Amino acid sequence: MEIRSMKELIEITAREKKSIGQIMLMMEEEKSGKDQDTLMRMMEERLIKMKEAVESGKNDPSPAPSGISGGDALKMGDYVSQGKSLSGSYISDAMAFSLATSENNARMGVIVATPTAGAAGILPGVLLSLQKNAGASNEDLVMGLFTASTLGYVIANRSFISGAAGGCQAEVGSAAAMAAGTIVELKGGTPEQAVNATAIAMKSLLGLVCDPVAGLVEVPCIKRNVIGTSIAFSAADLALAGIESRIPCDEVIKAMYEVGKDMPRSLRETALGGLAVTETGLKVKERLFSKKS
Repeated sequence: MEIRSMKELIEITAREKKSIGQIMLMMEEEKSGKDQDTLMRMMEERLIKMKEAVESGKNDPSPAPSGISGGDALKMGDYVSQGKSLSGSYISDAMAFSLATSENNARMGVIVATPTAGAAGILPGVLLSLQKNAGASNEDLVMGLFTASTLGYVIANRSFISGAAGGCQAEVGSAAAMAAGTIVELKGGTPEQAVNATAIAMKSLLGLVCDPVAGLVEVPCIKRNVIGTSIAFSAADLALAGIESRIPCDEVIKAMYEVGKDMPRSLRETALGGLAVTETGLKVKERLFSKKS
């Protein structure tokens, strides 16, 4: 079994009468030679690492070694617990969990790259919010990780998932797209709706540049992860309401690839453009590099 496109993925789910996550589980069983119980246990280990990253980051006020990030997850968690959030519990909790994961990454903690370290806050933010607010079980979340893996597999094989290759649209854009489709499947949507959510989320981040201040995956990366969780839930809501992407998902992925190819080198993780070369961004870079010299 091989999945070469979202169109083919939908056809396979219809033929096999399986969910997207179940298709990836079958494909992994076939390729790895491991049984499904073993694969589920291996994926659960990733889920546990995600939970540990959130727990480590959410109550830690300490700054990252760079001094340019840290403590915002605690602030967001306090804000949400006070009932002040304007976004509703699903999104506000996902934002707090995403911050916790990304800040843990900045402190050199263990995270799960989904699909990259720079975008590692989105999927755990979304999944753990679904567990908290919708009662999703660990088994549900593990299957959700297989769903996200399938969507990411197609994106990675048809386009980019690295900021250096295609800009932040390839990292945060892909992660938000994967998360959106996963939300749909976990909330009982069809594979077609999941793929539509994937397309809608990716379209919403098309053209997003990768411009890390001082070359570190912190500013603006961490807050982009947070915003990515909101986009994932919005795209999922649209798809679950029966709203379709007017541009098919495979064409959206191709567009992301073409935009990434056309993006100047200064906006692809080199820290030579965008926010990295603002007055403040350059001051941060000078301060950090002067310490090292």
